[in-house]
Amino acid sequence: MKTIHIETSSPYDVYIERGSLAKSGELISKVIDSKKTVIITDDTVNSLYTDTLVQSLEKSGISPSVFVFPHGEQSKNLNVLGGIYDFLCKKRITRSDFIIALGGGVVGDITGFAAASFLRGIKFVQIPTTLLAQVDSSVGGKTAIDIAGGKNLVGAFKQPALVICDSDILRTLPQSELSCGMAEVIKYGMIRDEKLFEVLEKHDISNVDEVMDDIVYTCIDIKREVVENDEFDKGERMMLNFGHTLGHAIEGWHNYTNYTHGMGVAVGMCMITERLCSPELAERLKKCVVSYGLPTSTEAPLSELLPFCSTDKKCESGSISYIICNKIGKAEIKKVTVAEFEKLMEG
Repeated sequence: MKTIHIETSSPYDVYIERGSLAKSGELISKVIDSKKTVIITDDTVNSLYTDTLVQSLEKSGISPSVFVFPHGEQSKNLNVLGGIYDFLCKKRITRSDFIIALGGGVVGDITGFAAASFLRGIKFVQIPTTLLAQVDSSVGGKTAIDIAGGKNLVGAFKQPALVICDSDILRTLPQSELSCGMAEVIKYGMIRDEKLFEVLEKHDISNVDEVMDDIVYTCIDIKREVVENDEFDKGERMMLNFGHTLGHAIEGWHNYTNYTHGMGVAVGMCMITERLCSPELAERLKKCVVSYGLPTSTEAPLSELLPFCSTDKKCESGSISYIICNKIGKAEIKKVTVAEFEKLMEG
């Protein structure tokens, strides 16, 4: 088992091992004393992995209840959050108990926010079941829900007590879900690790599992370093948003339906690189993106995407931060007015 220690305001470990889902009860018992928990998951993940997790917890003397909600970004809302609160009350969860996020990024986001806010804060464990969640959203403590005004506009920083990554689960993902996660992996290579990007160039969506364990470890370790340096997203951590400003806009344009986060990030990375970097770099990025089954462009008119950017949470006092990689492995954070950003994108 590989372990990465995250030294944030509330330190925790990330365990990476194939087959670790079946050991979850044992691993959790080492860091949390409570024998009572609620597993929060979606209907897709519930049918695949909940039984294994429940059996492992019960074997370690932990009594779990299960809350299931419909899968998809559309469920990351106030109504579902309210349902979680009501369920936690019904099961008489106290501050000495904990909850478990079993699922992808949506499950992790809403469960983390519930943990941050219920009883003013209870412990939670992340068991990410998608590549995107394993390499990105399960680590770092960002939690949120969506509201009518935009994506992830209501949330809190809440570090998990433990993260358990089982790479075997990734083998069962449909290709579209694997591709979604690979967008974030490509992002890590672009912003921080040229060697990782070169490994990705030597593989594609059909054989990336050969190096998946190393990929997951490398990406989490990159995020560890960034988060430890800037836990509350005031500076360096912004580089993790490479491709996200336009990516979130594209997701919003599609009403968060039939268009994954990874697709948006992939297009966002390509659009900003194509407009502001060398043609050679843009082409290299596009080639890598395509090899993992991701799009490089969108049918959404730029004029309709830019208004989404101005309402993104990365905007501050009329300015917007965006990330650019003029060289693979090195990211720069740029801050301009919204008007200047629009001019850059339209140019």
